[in-house]
Amino acid sequence: MPQIPYLDAAQLDRLLDYPSLVDALRDGFAADWTVPVRHHYSIPIKGEPDQTLLLMPAWDAGEAIGMKLATITPGNGARGLPAVNAVYLLVDGPTGQPRALMDGACLTVRRTAAASALAARYLARKNASVMLMVGAGALSRPFIEAHRSQHPITRVMLWARKEEQRAAKAKELNALGLPVEPVADLEQAARAADIITCATLSTTPLIKGAWLRPGTHLDLVGAFTPEMRESDDEAVKRASLFCDTRAGALKEGGDLVIPLKAGIITEAAVKAELAELARGQHKGRASDQEITLFKSVGTAVEDFAAARLAMAKIGHA
Repeated sequence: MPQIPYLDAAQLDRLLDYPSLVDALRDGFAADWTVPVRHHYSIPIKGEPDQTLLLMPAWDAGEAIGMKLATITPGNGARGLPAVNAVYLLVDGPTGQPRALMDGACLTVRRTAAASALAARYLARKNASVMLMVGAGALSRPFIEAHRSQHPITRVMLWARKEEQRAAKAKELNALGLPVEPVADLEQAARAADIITCATLSTTPLIKGAWLRPGTHLDLVGAFTPEMRESDDEAVKRASLFCDTRAGALKEGGDLVIPLKAGIITEAAVKAELAELARGQHKGRASDQEITLFKSVGTAVEDFAAARLAMAKIGHA
């Protein structure tokens, strides 16, 4: 078997520009691909928390097969290693032969940011120009760049709990030419924003519904377990609700799961998922006054679309 290419993070950053990636995700969500439920396995490790093995397959029958293999190893912090590691395998559909391996962590970051930007294409106001980024971790830059690829954003406010963290991240992003300013008052910033993106590990609400002015789009990415949340009940009640997939968001995303269990909303409150938006089955935002909320937990469709785009870019469509 010939040696297959490995696309590292630097190559993927170059190949997966956000305008192209957002369009690829739109086409992927609109397509009739097979995406089984992701597989979770718990692996005990003596003397430390269990490791998690995550498998996320998808395929376009007769064309291509893809799967992301990720491990979450809490004990890696003590080793000075990242807790999450991932690799993506793309396979030729007709023959079943491997075509490429890719850096799964980079692929995940870029496709997650692109999915939020795709949702905002349908759900944010067309003239949205002010963004609030809640969270100053590694995801802040990709989300800012992805949203700026779809909307005329000229001002980005950055909030994090620690002053030194938000100041350092703003300085870093300014050096890259991004119009980012650190802010200390989260409420004031939220009231001024057209698009609010949250990418945190919060277990208590950060964004309150009372702060959302008419026309705001709230993009919730960080709360990826049923116990985590970044918005309060009032935000969920005031907003028109959308998600990447109902199967994932209504089971895993605390921003919807918690109010659902409390009887504050029903599953029918989710107006559409990304596939319905991409296929034109729901138009998205209904007016410039509507408050919209998008909850994302991730799906293998996004990885598969991103991986196939990367291969097409290097001439291996």
